[in-house]
Amino acid sequence: MIHQPGHQVAAPDVERIVADAASASLTVATAESLTAGMVCAELAGVPGASTMLVGAVVAYQNPFKESVLGVSAELLSRAGSVDAEVARAMAQGVRRLSGASLGLSTTGVAGPEPHDGQPVGTVFIALADEYGAWCAQYSFEGDRAAIRRQATAHALLELQQAIDAAGPPAVD
Repeated sequence: MIHQPGHQVAAPDVERIVADAASASLTVATAESLTAGMVCAELAGVPGASTMLVGAVVAYQNPFKESVLGVSAELLSRAGSVDAEVARAMAQGVRRLSGASLGLSTTGVAGPEPHDGQPVGTVFIALADEYGAWCAQYSFEGDRAAIRRQATAHALLELQQAIDAAGPPAVD
């Protein structure tokens, strides 16, 4: 899925994300490169986040993505760090590392220069659960701070969609 610039979306309701995840007995961990912990910080800013937020890994450099999150060195060498497959591997890695129900990752190019052959504004946001991982690609506009803010907001929106799709916990 590729989202183009100018696509307007509602701002994430972080309190709802935390409450919905907690009521569905879902836990979340983030693996953040581009956003460098901004997604986790948004979640942690909500009272009661400890019921659903396991933790975060800020993996800015490729060797750290490899050693901590288990992203393949071959993949990083072939694709670079700004790639859908890398984002999925990061989400799966943080989920495996933390034991969370959902792993959420961000990687991309905030600028000011292109990186790994990708233009400024290219962002990949991935989610992983027990069934696998999926990724959305975005193309954002603006300066470095604006791109990182947009990536954070869209990561939270993607998380809300995953929580909504999981539904309420089964009743015995």
